[in-house]
Amino acid sequence: MTSPLRSLIDSGTKLWLDSIDPELTIKNRKLGATGATSNPIIVSDLIKTGRFDNKLAELFQDGYSDEEVAWLTTDDLVKQAQEVFLPVWEETRGNDGYVSFELDPLLEDLVLGPAHDERVKRYIELGKKWAKGQRNRMIKVPATAAGLDAVEELAAAGITLNVTLIFSERQYKAARDAVWRGAQRRKDGLDSFKSVYSIFVSRVDVYTEKRVPSLSDAAQGQVGIVNVKRLWQDNQTFWADKGLKLQQEIIFASTGTKKPEDPKDKYVSALAGSDIQTNPPATNDAVEELGKSYTRQVDQLSPQEILDEIDAKVDQDALEQTLMEEGTAKFADPHKALLSLIGSKRSSLAAA
Repeated sequence: MTSPLRSLIDSGTKLWLDSIDPELTIKNRKLGATGATSNPIIVSDLIKTGRFDNKLAELFQDGYSDEEVAWLTTDDLVKQAQEVFLPVWEETRGNDGYVSFELDPLLEDLVLGPAHDERVKRYIELGKKWAKGQRNRMIKVPATAAGLDAVEELAAAGITLNVTLIFSERQYKAARDAVWRGAQRRKDGLDSFKSVYSIFVSRVDVYTEKRVPSLSDAAQGQVGIVNVKRLWQDNQTFWADKGLKLQQEIIFASTGTKKPEDPKDKYVSALAGSDIQTNPPATNDAVEELGKSYTRQVDQLSPQEILDEIDAKVDQDALEQTLMEEGTAKFADPHKALLSLIGSKRSSLAAA
């Protein structure tokens, strides 16, 4: 019998893991996962396990600062995940098998972050630094004002990009158009050009529950799915006539459910059939336990009356503004927490 995750993959979905835990990447690779993504929360959770204390102690003894330890640890964990998925990258000739590496979230901190032009400059510098020599690493840049102003130059430099923290059509189109402009300036041509656009799904439904309570029961909880399916279709249409060897794809991100009463596979099921899902390990485990079989749903929109209601009641500009304010805080704060954790580890390991 085909496993639930295998049926999801057979429907056309590329399954990526929202973790770079060395043990979980191996486990989920066996389940069919073909890529992974990282962020400071994931790195913090791994450090909290104590499994990496010996490595941290070595870095402390070598005189590295907390900030340097954070990035060296992240780089090492991402490299380990890249090794797991490198065979996929080789088999698909660069169309799959990537691990995403998130650039410094503190660039977007409202207090600590530099001025706009300096942020852009730093994104470009850091993107080139962390991509150098990495065949199956994607550089993750947020769809903030500075991030969007940096991605054209990064794409022109031949860097494989994951533009993240996208909630709206405006953000998606700005990111896609900038990446495409940059790609056309690549010195090595377009044969190895690959880009992905991470659209956050469940956070949109959390927003409408709070901010658009007038939505009917039929429409409430469907806005995130409708939003990302429309962007997926737009993405399909845009790239269809470009004659590229590799797919330029949507990443369906934030696919874990936020409401206890929702089916654990609500978003997994609704978005089955194309492009990439980055699922948390717990979501993949829940999907396996459900024992269901998945078929293509990504191109099936809600009934027209639901679409009309969503269009009439949901202010997309307000949605983007609110979710970006929240998202930027969630982007920077976990890195501060990671640095604090590393400082605590430094003290505890020194006292041991």
